[in-house]
Amino acid sequence: MKVKNFFKLFVLMLALSVSFYSCDDDDNEQEIEEVVNDDTKGTNEEEVVVESAPKYVFFFIGDGMSSPQINVTEAALNDPDFQLKSVGIGKLNLRQLPVTGMQTTHAEDRYITGSAAAATALATGKKTTIGTISMNGDHSGNIKTMAEMARDKGMKVGIISSVSIDHATPACFYAHNESRNNYQEIGQDLINSGFDYFAGGNVRFNKYKDYSLADFKSDAQGKGYSYVSSKTDFDELNEGSGKVIATLKSLESFTGDGSAMPYAIDLDEQANDDKISLADFTKKGIEVLDNENGFFMMVEGGKIDWACHANDVVSAAMDMMAFDDALGVALEFYNQHPDETLIVVTGDHECGGLTLGFAATGYETAFDLLKYQSRSFWSFTNDVIGWAQTGEKTFQEALSDVQKVFGLGDAGKGLALSDYEKGLLEDAFNRSMTGESAHANEELAVIYGYYDPFTVTVTHILNNKAGIDWTSYSHTGTPVPVFALGIGQEAFGGYYDNTDIGNKIIDIALLNQ
Repeated sequence: MKVKNFFKLFVLMLALSVSFYSCDDDDNEQEIEEVVNDDTKGTNEEEVVVESAPKYVFFFIGDGMSSPQINVTEAALNDPDFQLKSVGIGKLNLRQLPVTGMQTTHAEDRYITGSAAAATALATGKKTTIGTISMNGDHSGNIKTMAEMARDKGMKVGIISSVSIDHATPACFYAHNESRNNYQEIGQDLINSGFDYFAGGNVRFNKYKDYSLADFKSDAQGKGYSYVSSKTDFDELNEGSGKVIATLKSLESFTGDGSAMPYAIDLDEQANDDKISLADFTKKGIEVLDNENGFFMMVEGGKIDWACHANDVVSAAMDMMAFDDALGVALEFYNQHPDETLIVVTGDHECGGLTLGFAATGYETAFDLLKYQSRSFWSFTNDVIGWAQTGEKTFQEALSDVQKVFGLGDAGKGLALSDYEKGLLEDAFNRSMTGESAHANEELAVIYGYYDPFTVTVTHILNNKAGIDWTSYSHTGTPVPVFALGIGQEAFGGYYDNTDIGNKIIDIALLNQ
């Protein structure tokens, strides 16, 4: 009898436990569906609650920037003689942002992301596929960007970049296209966006199919934009100027460098109309956008990425400084409006697999050697192309130019060349002079990437002597730091996905309401 009663009790308890378990399981399924179907949130996003939304939002994106790019720039700044030093020795402006986090960067369809997929995640809080501009992965629908939300909320909007203003990162804030390479269509999205201030690089009009820069300017003016390309006209812009597209005079002709601003290291070589920095464009943007409803501004340091693709650490560091100078302008503004401003700084991905350490130098570094480089890889490559065209340059003459521009070969500077290094340079020089494709076969592609063999060998040797190396000519999957200051800053601490950054900004600024 006792056994029967115990058995009945056991069955009852088992039934109840199964019932409770089933209820919990159903609840869990419902919760999972809600998270999956709630497309306003990122992968680890928690709802952000702020007492009041920021009136002014700055979003700084260092293209190709991760911890190594930041660290090597600060290492260069530790040398008081490093040219174009613009901030405190060894300390970047971004160090003033008190909250730091880390973000993962993978795309919807590839672990190592591209700028379009990464910028879409940052601009919209949604993943997409490689090459896609603010559309979903199968290109069946557009994804509204935070800049468009800000515009619809009544805020003014500014988009600034050191590369072409229709390049992947800036385009993801105002355009929607299945391919980042559809420059003509992206240009149309730009002038139809209704945004108030576009500045920096020009549009890639050389990629247009049946449209010209003159057509673009005419259509932009028809939409109420002033197109400004002289420094005099730029300096006169103010809050009463209306909608503006501001660029450099030289970029009205195809420069071969993708309608981008010059590398920061080459700025002194430019004509006066082109001596406008990323910080200048940022400062002027604040003047133009100033209004009682506030503004949203995205600033991209795009040529950090380009220099890292080419494995030129000095040019990358100099553009990092230019990017950080632009951030300094925003920090000055923040100090005047601390209770109304949010500043977020991050990168879209790392580029080049930059490492602070090199096998041949062991634990030693000599970052001070970097200060002897005076021009970018791009500027020097144009010299090499000229040599190849005339066929009159000898290897010894080329070495003399290398010493003048990079310091290599000058024993007094600690940059003497070994026989091994001279052999590498001579082999690369011969390939450059004969026009042999740097990626004609697998071996050459690994050694030179898609760049001029002689130039990239020069930058590699200088970088290696400083104790620096590269693993790639492409992006990497390295996580990227995030920095924040202002209203809602605490939301940016921790480790999360790049989509979460977009969602945090949208939530904090109440842009989707």
